[in-house]
Amino acid sequence: MELSRQYFNLIREANEGIFRQNRETLRELGAVIGKSIGVGGILHTFGSGHSAILARELVHRAGGLATVSAIVDPTGGWVETLPGYGTKLVEKHHSIYDLKAGETVIVISNSGKNPCPIEVALKCKSLGLTVAALTSLPMSQQAVSNHPSGKRLFEVADYVLDNGGKPGDAAVEIPGHSERAGPTSTLTGALLLNLLLMEIVEYLSENDLPLPLLVSANSSPDARACNEKMVTAYKHRLHRPL
Repeated sequence: MELSRQYFNLIREANEGIFRQNRETLRELGAVIGKSIGVGGILHTFGSGHSAILARELVHRAGGLATVSAIVDPTGGWVETLPGYGTKLVEKHHSIYDLKAGETVIVISNSGKNPCPIEVALKCKSLGLTVAALTSLPMSQQAVSNHPSGKRLFEVADYVLDNGGKPGDAAVEIPGHSERAGPTSTLTGALLLNLLLMEIVEYLSENDLPLPLLVSANSSPDARACNEKMVTAYKHRLHRPL
């Protein structure tokens, strides 16, 4: 079978599986975040290295919530194994954008073993935030933590979204080679984040709370102005690294 077809089939099966496996957690977490947003709260995201792609998935985009802010690692993950760095990163972000108790942060790390995402989770928790981890449990459960506590991300989080990915992320075997290709974590992670978005939106809608949804800036002449007006109330708290 051609490798692209194998990859497509794997992703399709993975998506079905993670929807079933995470459905209850998505619903519970969606309500927690919805309650916070309903009273003016912000949803925060963090990912180091390649996970930063997913951390930005929900930030200021058409069809998404205006109330999402990214905690950004300016090194691009270069020092994610350095103990203490994640804590200082959150302290700096907090001094500018004001992380508030009762809000939620989604911390994304496929392996969940490096100090930076673990420290971001722990520091946010100490500030009173709910911590949601987006990780690969099959990979993280067999990994040895690099954090001084010995804990992995899923062990310090309040909620865990499992992307179900294979250890090492790559999923497709290549005939005649020992290496694999075809990482799955970006596709499955984006799906989980947008499933969570749907749960948040459903909670807000069912409870007659404002829906701060952004529209495509290219959909109408006044769309961009409408979006900017919507974020005005939150603007001093939003980091939009686009």
